[in-house]
Amino acid sequence: MASFVSAIWAILRKDIAAEWRSRQLVTAMLVFVVLVIFIFAFTLDIDTLTRRQIAAGVLWTTFAFAGTLGLNRTLASEGERGSLDGLLLAPVERSAIYFGKTLANLFFMLVVEIFTLPLYAVFYDMSLAQPGLWLVLLLGSWCFCSVGTLLAAMAAQARSRELLLPVLLLPMALPVLVAAVRASSAFVNGLGLEYAQASLNILVVYGLIMPALGFMFFDFIVEE
Repeated sequence: MASFVSAIWAILRKDIAAEWRSRQLVTAMLVFVVLVIFIFAFTLDIDTLTRRQIAAGVLWTTFAFAGTLGLNRTLASEGERGSLDGLLLAPVERSAIYFGKTLANLFFMLVVEIFTLPLYAVFYDMSLAQPGLWLVLLLGSWCFCSVGTLLAAMAAQARSRELLLPVLLLPMALPVLVAAVRASSAFVNGLGLEYAQASLNILVVYGLIMPALGFMFFDFIVEE
């Protein structure tokens, strides 16, 4: 168990260190998110109440597409550098690679969310002082990254992976996005935990099932 956790931690540190040196992935995701925020903010000619009501939908739409942009580089960059074979030949469980990559993707997605949420708060009249909203962001991001990393591994060797990954990912992530939007909307509009409970339950169940599937099938997917 200790070696499994150590392998996950080593992969997570490697990905964060590589991104810190290049700053390509997070920068691209941040630029994308900021552009989408401004496009929605200045093209939707709506009143403040309606703007707040649609804030959760705009929020998760933006994060979903930015997350897909980041996931596209999850294992594709490893394949381009030739380091994916080295990872697969390392004397560690293949599932440790999956969890390390998933946690790295989660880290990058949360960094983007933390930097861009203040902009959403300004343009969409949102209050960020809501622990429930932060919980939804964490659960939703974890679910999205857990299924996205698995599908990114599946699409990594395809020539048209930039097109294939969104086609595979968005239908699979639809329950996550719907539940995250509903739960976020409940907290943003001050409806409380009772209105968000069912959606939170969906996120928790999905967040347990998808990593379990990744644990079981990641080895088979990268072998194929």
